[in-house]
Amino acid sequence: MNNEPSNERRFDKFEKLDRKVEETIQQVETMTWRQRLRKFTHNSFFVAAVWAVLLNLLIETLGRFPTTTVFGGLQFMVEHPLIFFYNAMIIFATLVIASIFKRRLFVFTIITIFWLAIGIVNGVILTQRMTPFTVKDLSILDDGISIVTNYLSTAQIAMAIGGALAAIGLLILLYIKGPKKALPVKWKRNLLGIVLIIAATFGMTSFMINSGRVETFFGNLAYAYRDYGVVYCFANTWLNTGISKPEGYSQESILDIFSDEELGDDNAMLLEQKDEDEEHPNIVFLQLESFIDPATIKTIELDKEACPNFRRLVENYPSGQLTVPACGAGTANVEFEVMSGLSVKFFGPGEYPYKSILKEKTLETIAYDLKSLGYSTHAIHNHRAVFYNRNTVFANMGMDTFTSIEYMNNVEKTPKNWAKDDVLVDCMLDALDSTEERDMIYTISVQGHGKYPGEQVLSDPQVTVTKAPSEDLKWKYEYYANQIYEMDEFIGELTEEFAQYDEPIVLVMYGDHIPAIDLTEDDLQNGNLYGTEYVIWSNFGLEGDDEDMYTYQLTSHLLEMLDMQVGTIFTYQQNHKNSETYLDDLKALGYDMLYGKQYIYGGSDPFAPTDMKMGVKDIKIESVVKIGDRYYIKGQNFTEYSKVTLDGETLKTIFLGENILGLLEEVDPEDASRMKVSQIERKGNEILSTTE
Repeated sequence: MNNEPSNERRFDKFEKLDRKVEETIQQVETMTWRQRLRKFTHNSFFVAAVWAVLLNLLIETLGRFPTTTVFGGLQFMVEHPLIFFYNAMIIFATLVIASIFKRRLFVFTIITIFWLAIGIVNGVILTQRMTPFTVKDLSILDDGISIVTNYLSTAQIAMAIGGALAAIGLLILLYIKGPKKALPVKWKRNLLGIVLIIAATFGMTSFMINSGRVETFFGNLAYAYRDYGVVYCFANTWLNTGISKPEGYSQESILDIFSDEELGDDNAMLLEQKDEDEEHPNIVFLQLESFIDPATIKTIELDKEACPNFRRLVENYPSGQLTVPACGAGTANVEFEVMSGLSVKFFGPGEYPYKSILKEKTLETIAYDLKSLGYSTHAIHNHRAVFYNRNTVFANMGMDTFTSIEYMNNVEKTPKNWAKDDVLVDCMLDALDSTEERDMIYTISVQGHGKYPGEQVLSDPQVTVTKAPSEDLKWKYEYYANQIYEMDEFIGELTEEFAQYDEPIVLVMYGDHIPAIDLTEDDLQNGNLYGTEYVIWSNFGLEGDDEDMYTYQLTSHLLEMLDMQVGTIFTYQQNHKNSETYLDDLKALGYDMLYGKQYIYGGSDPFAPTDMKMGVKDIKIESVVKIGDRYYIKGQNFTEYSKVTLDGETLKTIFLGENILGLLEEVDPEDASRMKVSQIERKGNEILSTTE
């Protein structure tokens, strides 16, 4: 067979390729330096690299302003150049992806908006609280939207919505009218470049972590963002979730944490219902929103004491400093630590177990532990039931009842539309009166919540700020101090009521975190942004020493004072708090209970969700009366969130009092007998409970 024609074609092909190479060399040799620079700068990888540095500079500036200066990002770049450029490299690795698309500019813009949005949202969040933006915040987006009116004015919300709509419109226009790569995209070459850059980024990440320049565990989230960069930390909150599996995790390693005497005959830590002759007291936890003594803020002066009742209790009853897991935010995580005895720092950075594992799994808590001693367990919160999934999570934590704001009457509001705390006194007394047995009550207050207005909103304040660093801070602190003053009056009223109660009560009170005002360590007397105070009061003279501790140690400390030992975690803390492996073993127990094989319980979960009742009072319909064309429902314990429902559909209802509701729409007389009363979630349409 003659192969000459094919050889000629192959020769022609190489000849053309050779000519093309020669022409390219001649073009490069004849290009001026300006032409070479223009060609280089038009390279998408170069543009992405420069843009990544500029984007990171802006993101870091937004994350530091106004706590530092408008040059905070530049200062970070100069002082920590390697960390700064590592963060820029992460952005660069995402931007270069645009090079394999024909609509390169559109994809490049989308990626830019993604990173820019993170920087802007982080900057805005830091003006409202002291904890930076994390991926976990996206899981509580619905909760954030529900309280946005407490932070932003109608005009600000309208501007934000308008800006978002304008951005979407411009993106659509860019997609339709924007440039599209005319020549064939060199996607193979570009894809190879992308792979190499991503590999280099992973390699750089390994180097940065192994050399200790950045950490994967964030003891202080705000400091981590400041020291390691916003981009790296934000990505870490996405990739790092749950409790990591302990090294050498096994049944033997878990059971070895306890002695044979502690485990008992079952070789497992199992709760059993106990009939004890000894009378235990009612136990009430009161978690006070953003509560610290304003007198401990060194940069301000007040005309009088803001919390005299709390100060008197601290001076006369067991008390101390409490180190909480977050500053300026994180109420739900404080609840978690107190009730479970586990530290949220065992979880991913910024993670809320209420929004992750506890949505689907039970966890042994003080509620389950005390139920084994015959206690009834109650949760009370003068805010929305669905906030942080409390209406479902509390059942997975052993609560028998949960009274949220939807089950409360006569609720006064602050100028920033938060419920005042005095309504909680009757709620706690109702919970105590609802059972014959002992009760455990976990109460979460809300009155002290920010945002604190930077202008005067109180015309006749009880407490006046006489000195402050600025006019804006004067009004913020004055508003805050007056909320604390009213919360302190509530504390005084509560202790008076409990002092007269005919059953023994121990009351544990503490602030959940410092207020979300621009505070630094230098502004506080204790120099600790994570420090609040606790006090343990009783109506029967309970004695104990003053001690400082972490939030997750508070409940075991209380049980020790009461000479009570019950539960896996609290038994461990009481008996092994001086162990060299205390935190490692505590974390291992948390992993085993929530993510592992539950060796500590013999290999299966002994806890089932409770059949939690919403509210301690029964909401009842006694009669349905028709007057003219209107129906009126008479009954008991209605609130402003009570609505008439028919076959699951909510009807227009007017609240006329605790014993009567009015129906504002027509109903077929034959259907009237099927009408019920449901409690409707405060800012949505979710039905929380319905009369039988």
